[in-house]
Amino acid sequence: MDIYRAIAAPFLFNIRAEAAHRFSIWALKLGLAPRYRRKRHENLATELWGVRFPNPIGLAAGFDKDCEVIAALLALGFGFVEAGTVTPRPQAGNPKPRLFRLTEDRAVINRLGFNSGGHDEFYRHLNSWRSGSGSGPIGINVGKNKDSDDAVADYVAGVRRFAALADYLVVNVSSPNTPGLRDLQSKIRLQELAAAAIDARNEAAENAGDTGRCPLLIKIAPDLGESELEDIAQVALESGIDGIIATNTTIARPPELQSPAAAEAGGLSGRPLFEPSTRVLGDLYRLTGGNVPLIGAGGVFSGRDAYEKIIAGASLVQIYTSLVYRGPGVAARICDELAACLAAEGFATVSSAVGARHR
Repeated sequence: MDIYRAIAAPFLFNIRAEAAHRFSIWALKLGLAPRYRRKRHENLATELWGVRFPNPIGLAAGFDKDCEVIAALLALGFGFVEAGTVTPRPQAGNPKPRLFRLTEDRAVINRLGFNSGGHDEFYRHLNSWRSGSGSGPIGINVGKNKDSDDAVADYVAGVRRFAALADYLVVNVSSPNTPGLRDLQSKIRLQELAAAAIDARNEAAENAGDTGRCPLLIKIAPDLGESELEDIAQVALESGIDGIIATNTTIARPPELQSPAAAEAGGLSGRPLFEPSTRVLGDLYRLTGGNVPLIGAGGVFSGRDAYEKIIAGASLVQIYTSLVYRGPGVAARICDELAACLAAEGFATVSSAVGARHR
């Protein structure tokens, strides 16, 4: 019997979405999540930026915003976890309600607005885990405060603060819920931001006496045209950015949406995002010639979905909304399904399948 479907899901889906999220964090803190037996799939282990990932299925930023339950999430079978988005100063985010399930569409709309406990709280949680027995690939997603007059300074502060503790860092310039944030994806502003963030990352490594440098990624929106993607690809290739996450949530509302909550403002994630995010992913792989590592995110519910992201160009894949609908065992199930897909298609490793659709 699936305990989540039988007991937890009926309870969680009968309370407001944000309350359900906080309850899930609480349950993970107390070790109350169901335990799933994980199979070891040799064809899923992969390496990127010198980091070994036991499998390519990660949890996207937004679930563990303050780095509270990293260990519990890794124990669910994720190959890596991305925590955040974290802002320099604590901020409450947008007014509630701000998180909505679109159950008929297997989707979620959020307009949280970077609610965050701030750098200090996040650092305490992460450092405590790292200083203990914590191990496993962790990404840190950094953002800006809503009332900040200097976005670049906010991102630089995040990079400096967490470069020594993260396995990779993400500069989030694509949330639709912070006014003006997506403007940072324009070519000139992205060049400025990338240069400043890379300098901060390099300086942090030098100050720590670290011979390695924490990989630095940018996270982009799915609502970009061809010329905008060309600019982003050019900036990534010329600046030395280590990777791109494609994509964040969308402000589009596909006409086939059935849920009444589709009218809510915010970023849409889940099944309706799969096709547009995969298209952007493939375009970026083509535009960069496969020379910039990509993480595919958006609408992944199954191993076949993850496989489609990988052959489109993703070296790693992230999920979030499917955790809501398929429960805490989703990562382990997707890994089982993905391993079978790779074997059936004749790929011995994840890396050998990356970008296969373009070959």
